[in-house]
Amino acid sequence: MASITGTVVLAIAGLSAAQLTGRGFPDCSQGPLKNNKVCDLSLDPLTRATALISAFTLDEKLNRVPRLGLPAYTWWQEALHGVAGSPGVNFSDHGPFSVATSFPQPILMGAAFDDQLIMDVATVVSTEARAFNNDDRAGLDFWTPNINPFKDPRWGRGQETPGEDPFHLSSYVHALILGLQGGLNPKYKRVIATCKHFAAYDMEDWNGNFRYQWDAHVNSQDLAEYYMPPFQSCARDSNVGSFMCSYNALNGVPTCADPYLLQTILREHWGWTNEEQYVTSDCDAIQNIYLPHKYRETREASVAAALNAGTDLDCGTVYQHHLPAALEQGLFNVSTLDQALVRMYSSLVRVGYFDGLRVPFRNLTAADVNTKASQDLAYKAAAEGITLLKNDGTLPMKITSDMTVLIVGGYADATTQMQGNYAGIAPYLHSPTWALNHTGAKVYTATGPGGQGNPTTDSWLAVWNWAPKADVIIYADGIDNSVEAEGNDRNSIAWTGAQLDMIGQLAEYGKPMVVLQMGGGQLDSSPIASNPNISALIWGGYPGQSGGEALIDTITGKNAPAGRLPVTQYPADYITQIPMTDMSLRPNATSGSPGRTYQWYTGTPIYDYGYGLHYTNFTASIQSPGDGFAISDLMSNCTEKYKDKCAFTTISVDVKNAGAVTSDYVTLGFLAGTHGPAPHPNKRLVAYTRLHSVTGGSSSTASLKMTLGGLGRVDETGSRWLYPGDYALMIDTQPLAMANFTLTGDAVCLDDWPQPPTPQRQDSDYFVGGYGSSYDGQVLVDGNVP
Repeated sequence: MASITGTVVLAIAGLSAAQLTGRGFPDCSQGPLKNNKVCDLSLDPLTRATALISAFTLDEKLNRVPRLGLPAYTWWQEALHGVAGSPGVNFSDHGPFSVATSFPQPILMGAAFDDQLIMDVATVVSTEARAFNNDDRAGLDFWTPNINPFKDPRWGRGQETPGEDPFHLSSYVHALILGLQGGLNPKYKRVIATCKHFAAYDMEDWNGNFRYQWDAHVNSQDLAEYYMPPFQSCARDSNVGSFMCSYNALNGVPTCADPYLLQTILREHWGWTNEEQYVTSDCDAIQNIYLPHKYRETREASVAAALNAGTDLDCGTVYQHHLPAALEQGLFNVSTLDQALVRMYSSLVRVGYFDGLRVPFRNLTAADVNTKASQDLAYKAAAEGITLLKNDGTLPMKITSDMTVLIVGGYADATTQMQGNYAGIAPYLHSPTWALNHTGAKVYTATGPGGQGNPTTDSWLAVWNWAPKADVIIYADGIDNSVEAEGNDRNSIAWTGAQLDMIGQLAEYGKPMVVLQMGGGQLDSSPIASNPNISALIWGGYPGQSGGEALIDTITGKNAPAGRLPVTQYPADYITQIPMTDMSLRPNATSGSPGRTYQWYTGTPIYDYGYGLHYTNFTASIQSPGDGFAISDLMSNCTEKYKDKCAFTTISVDVKNAGAVTSDYVTLGFLAGTHGPAPHPNKRLVAYTRLHSVTGGSSSTASLKMTLGGLGRVDETGSRWLYPGDYALMIDTQPLAMANFTLTGDAVCLDDWPQPPTPQRQDSDYFVGGYGSSYDGQVLVDGNVP
């Protein structure tokens, strides 16, 4: 969804002058609605919303603000990693509500592999969101999270996601939604969360292919196995309030006009109808159905296709402009329009919009924003995600008042740069330089060469005066929103020549030297990893308001690093081996694809998914679950409605801190083996948990809860099966421990994937993208990508 500000017209529920006008709460005690059933607290949300919509005239349903003292529906708010700037959020110029807690970007919080942390962060975000709402500074619908898997390192919006692994994303988003909404089925949801972008959306503007016209071709196996699990977690397992359909088409059909996605899978297969949740379009994605997708011949037919498919809300103006004519042409029924409105207002009933001060969150005020506890949590979230990639023993190091430190690079004195995109106004932004100044050391700061920009060396001159005087050299740089952002994919995954030249020259001084690799997408850091004069390499992502403090505390040992890479760090030439338009995961000898993500990549990564060092050494041993299991026995104990949710077993992993430094430890459980259809993945994450503060010499036990779905593999039709065969559970990336077991008996289907209609193609002699955008020779007769 576009990062823009200003007024946005409400298309289906009414034409509001702006998102920031006419807001507030309806008056159910004295206002025109007092005798409408929408104000009857004894009724269910569906009945209440239906009564409200029945009071609207047809003209009001189509394009006018309703009567009845009902404020405009303020539906566009952002809160990716804190209440954020957006059309529906109004920060004051100063004083109360001028700031909101700014947590790290999801890519860094994902590196913590700590679901309780994510739930805690989301609870703070929803608390602050409610406080803003109570002061008429925000609505109650928040368009977060972005839960598309980050499979290609060039994607500009990967920073908004928790990483590349579908199991990790599914677990992360479940914890996030519980915090944002206040549980699975609370009496009142805290806010309405929105899972986006549904589905197979992970390209912005690569090589002439634009997200607004891109037609992603994905076979059923990859769709069900990789692109869908996080959304399944949102809808089926977490009861999220809203979904957002994406700009791209999927197999020839724009997602906002795709009944297979929005009805067959989302509402029917996943049962996402319990509370009449609604689907919103991404902004102007419904306009894109007509052009550039050219999916329908008229604008009226395009808006009708979206409404009939199940897109209830248009972030744009085309519903308002073209639904009346579409209705006159008989392209949709009024009952479909009513259904869309009922879904939206049912959601408002669920957050207590009509219930006045009975709603417990109505007492939240500015005093509940930017609290000391929230500040501490923002620091914790940054510290837990920071990942140590290289250390020759130099770290941790003491930085004292009698030392001189040189810090160089685009992030040396960064402020808003540490927030990434979709950010709000932070109460403070503590840069690495700020943190170094609080050590008492003498600090020299030089900001060039920064990012991927101008490599001229005239701005480097001060560095060479300071470097000989420094006791420690820190280089803080990488990538930022100038090269990775919404609407901007990367063309390179290498450090620039200017950056590597500066790093290499600084390393020649022979001083202790630390490189802080910043940004959401990974860079090929092999020149840094292989340079013996560089002491340490730390990945810091976008660490938020306390980022500089958390980074310097990691260098000095106040924070013992335990983060793990949530994405694969590929060699720089990976971009020459596979186009962004290739949506397949498995390696392909014909096309030359080496495969995507750690599960399928056949090359040697610079740093593997899940990699991360510590300031101590850990050992692990598995309490074996047993040698063999009969599939029939496992299924006889399975009583869940959705069989993939049934428990397999809980694996106990004894983790010992064999060193002296107290540290967290992320226990990652990967599964490998010869079971299910070939080819077999290298390994796949099936469980994880974070142990906290394991002291030197002591042990702690990690409990890894495994499900039958975690054991299952997906066949070519997209169905998930429990297969007989050999299984190996591996702990950590080395691995530190392994347990082998077998499943015997006949394979059993855990999830029968709905079969799609015959894949289509967008045929156009005008909107044609570049390399990799043509499917001639790439799509088999059955629609599968080879």
